[in-house]
Amino acid sequence: MSAAYLPTRSLIRLSGAQAQDFLQNLITTNIDSLPENEARPGALLTPQGKILFDFTIWRDGDGFLIETDASQRDALARRLTMYKLRAAVDITPVAEDGVTVFWGDEADKGTVKDAAFAKAGIALTRAPGRKAEGPEEAYHALRVEAGLMLSGHDYALQDAFPHDVLLDKTDGLGFRKGCYVGQEVVSRMQHRGTARRRVALVSGDARLPASGTEITAGGKPVGTLGSVSGNKGLAIVRIDRVGDALARGLPLAAGDVAVTLALPEWTGLAFPVEAQEAEP
Repeated sequence: MSAAYLPTRSLIRLSGAQAQDFLQNLITTNIDSLPENEARPGALLTPQGKILFDFTIWRDGDGFLIETDASQRDALARRLTMYKLRAAVDITPVAEDGVTVFWGDEADKGTVKDAAFAKAGIALTRAPGRKAEGPEEAYHALRVEAGLMLSGHDYALQDAFPHDVLLDKTDGLGFRKGCYVGQEVVSRMQHRGTARRRVALVSGDARLPASGTEITAGGKPVGTLGSVSGNKGLAIVRIDRVGDALARGLPLAAGDVAVTLALPEWTGLAFPVEAQEAEP
């Protein structure tokens, strides 16, 4: 069975007459265009455009469910309540524990289709609660294969822009909606094409070292290793520096392990072919 129960994920339900407008004006996801039975990634940003909370969101009857890391749920609920003011919105942590995901031949057993995995060519669905058994590690291995990141596993909150973790490629950023927190910074990065930190697929000649290990090119840092599954992993890297290293034939390594780096094919991104002046 291709399924995994994720006890480390939790849910918040938002309902009320103004729930959709409230979310549309606050988070990165375009809620107005969110169809039924589809889950999209999203984030609540700092005013400086960094990811304060990351999550997956979908419609649930007349409201919405936000799935996030269990360690973030209460803080996210408090932050949403802070923005609520007098809006007609109810924000309620869901008592049901965990989330179940299904993929491959089992994908139709879930509640909603995951748009991010679909972009990577993987049919995966999500359902609240414990609907099946399966190791959480299998899900994270699938994430590594797909090139999809999670905070706490791959990057620290308040330390990454949405472009850094590919929210611009997974329907997690709405560029044709009104203002939301951090929108000005995100729009500037999009229109100027200044996003130079991107998700890379890491393949090692041997088992990769622990998450947090520095990735180097010719001995100089270009990124940091995130999730690891055997000799495969994810990292956020400076694509200009990696492109320069590839052009010069410099060796890439994660700690003492020789690695190769590739950008997820489904993103349409490529390492720059010419060396660029490095930013400080």
